[in-house]
Amino acid sequence: MRAITLILVLLIFSNCKKATSPQNILFIVVDDLGHRDLSSTGSDFYETFNIDRIAEEGTRFTQGHSNSSVCSPSRASLLTGLYPTVHGITDWIGAKKGKEWRKMGRKTKLLPSDYEKHLPFKLTTLPEVFKSMQYKTFFAGKWHLGSKEQESLPTDHGFEINKGGYHRGGPYTGGYFSPFKNPFLEDKIQEKGMTLSMKLAQETANFIRANFDKPFFAYLSFYAVHAPIQTSKDKWLKYQKKAVDQGILDEGFKMEKRLPIRIKQDNPVYAGLIEQTDEAVGYVLNTLDSLKLDDKTIIVFVSDNGGVSSGDDYATSNLPLRGGKGYQWEAGTRIPFLIKAPKIKNNVKIVNTPVTGADLFPTLLELAGLENPYNVDGKSLVPLLKDEVFGERSLYWHYPHYGNQGGDPCAIIRNGDWKLIHYFEDGKNELYNLSMDMGETNNILNQFPQQGLDLKNDLDKWLSKTYAKIPIIDPKYNEEEEKEWLLQNKQKMKLKVEKRRAFQLDINYLPNEDWWGSTID
Repeated sequence: MRAITLILVLLIFSNCKKATSPQNILFIVVDDLGHRDLSSTGSDFYETFNIDRIAEEGTRFTQGHSNSSVCSPSRASLLTGLYPTVHGITDWIGAKKGKEWRKMGRKTKLLPSDYEKHLPFKLTTLPEVFKSMQYKTFFAGKWHLGSKEQESLPTDHGFEINKGGYHRGGPYTGGYFSPFKNPFLEDKIQEKGMTLSMKLAQETANFIRANFDKPFFAYLSFYAVHAPIQTSKDKWLKYQKKAVDQGILDEGFKMEKRLPIRIKQDNPVYAGLIEQTDEAVGYVLNTLDSLKLDDKTIIVFVSDNGGVSSGDDYATSNLPLRGGKGYQWEAGTRIPFLIKAPKIKNNVKIVNTPVTGADLFPTLLELAGLENPYNVDGKSLVPLLKDEVFGERSLYWHYPHYGNQGGDPCAIIRNGDWKLIHYFEDGKNELYNLSMDMGETNNILNQFPQQGLDLKNDLDKWLSKTYAKIPIIDPKYNEEEEKEWLLQNKQKMKLKVEKRRAFQLDINYLPNEDWWGSTID
């Protein structure tokens, strides 16, 4: 089946009119980067001068979204142009589902739905398309869409080279400083203390140098800024001082339903990790400049989901948007979303139209001058880059799981400024107008019942059309047990994260003897 698919791809594109001047593709994904984690998107704490260059020279989508509030589903959507309900990966690969969920001890009402455990081979990916057009294809960094045993690594889905991509979703073996102990990255003695982000950037730059005279599709997928967050002492010192100068709040968290959530960007470790990643992006951009490829390379820069304000390392704040990674509100999927398309003259600098990661599949094909015979959920964003008519549409999200960060199983529809969230636990709905209430603090369903009904009907039709899996009630559910668990968890976690925050901001902070391996002997 897979061989047939690839043959069809080749046949289709062998008859396509090739672009007179092929455009290279540099596709950059930063893991867990929040929508306000860049200087160019509103942060006055983090510093991202290199990434901001892409925003300044290209187009910034202020309402860019991932297709899921967690990583694996949205990453599959980036590569296929399909919604998670269609490609089947609706949760991060490795998450518990069904009766297995009980082992987590969270006492929830529902048993999360099952999901695909690797990127389906029947689906056509962006690297497969570009490879069929004689592009050189390259992958570096986080994969999390299958394993070697499943024969579902980057090299099984269209990438000719893989540097660092395998089944793990974070740098759990070696951390963010060399040696990385990644089975798909070579550790070199002379690189001891190098950041993981820079290692991946150098591998990407080496690929570009080796293929500067050929069209290429380079996918740089940073493990940063995923937990466990780590940085060097000098960067921590810089941002600790900055946090003190800006004023440290007595309390850094408030409570959501299940977990505390960070309310201010003041984490010096996370800030240092962001700067490390920004330096790595700068290294690749400078490589393009040195090879005079700047005007021949389309650059995409996105995150895979919203910033982690709750759960994991409680790293950042997404305010004024509510929630973060794993949540159903805007901050769960609102991400930095940048496109630089050199061939488009007088490109629009700021676009406020809601868009998603699935839109990048048809967008890149059109920008590269290639036909798109594929039936995808995404829509080309080229008209928006040119300030042309784009047309109205609804956007959909489906997450039949509980987020590790505190989110609830739900389905979502957005049309224009209107957003409806349908909860699977109790069947209740929330309706927001984001132009008036971007923080989703006021459920106006009772004020606009017809608007809510129309959106819910549209959402139901989409869920049915895409054969969306719905979580079921756990027959062993006990409401009183859940209330007790929630109460105890809230009290325990609030104290824990406040203590950790105070430790990270303390002038005597010392995470370990060698600062996670950043100290070079």
